[in-house]
Amino acid sequence: MSLGGGGGPGQQQMQQISQEIQAIEAEIEELEDEIDDLRQEQSDVDEAIEAIGQIETGSTVQVPLGGGAYVRAEVQDLDEIVVSLGGDYAAELEEGDAVEALERRKETLDEQIDTVSEEKADLEAESQQLEQQAQQMQQQMQQQQMQQMQQMSDEGGDGDE
Repeated sequence: MSLGGGGGPGQQQMQQISQEIQAIEAEIEELEDEIDDLRQEQSDVDEAIEAIGQIETGSTVQVPLGGGAYVRAEVQDLDEIVVSLGGDYAAELEEGDAVEALERRKETLDEQIDTVSEEKADLEAESQQLEQQAQQMQQQMQQQQMQQMQQMSDEGGDGDE
């Protein structure tokens, strides 16, 4: 005799809930990665703002070439700073305007982090709800099994005539 419920409807529901929880946990992990990426971008923006404030004409800087390669260069003119606007667009801006553009970018990143964090919180709440539902179902199934075993032992004891 199997105490596992025989794979009835309760087991199928439990399996479905388990799969839903796993899918939600995978989504939560993706959202955590997205938040990490946004925070890294925010850190990069902070570094750029700080660098704009510290660099002077004549300073030597390392300019990234891509692929982890850099070249040393001398800053000849800080009148125009090229700032990415997103969507593969960039603009030459004066120092103050460049900092403002980067600050706006940081605010946008803050909003994106808040939105993704809210999505993550919603998914975590949904996951907790499903886990509670699974626990309740498990308890009900155990109670049913205990009742069935009790009935079987009661029936078995009455058959002595």
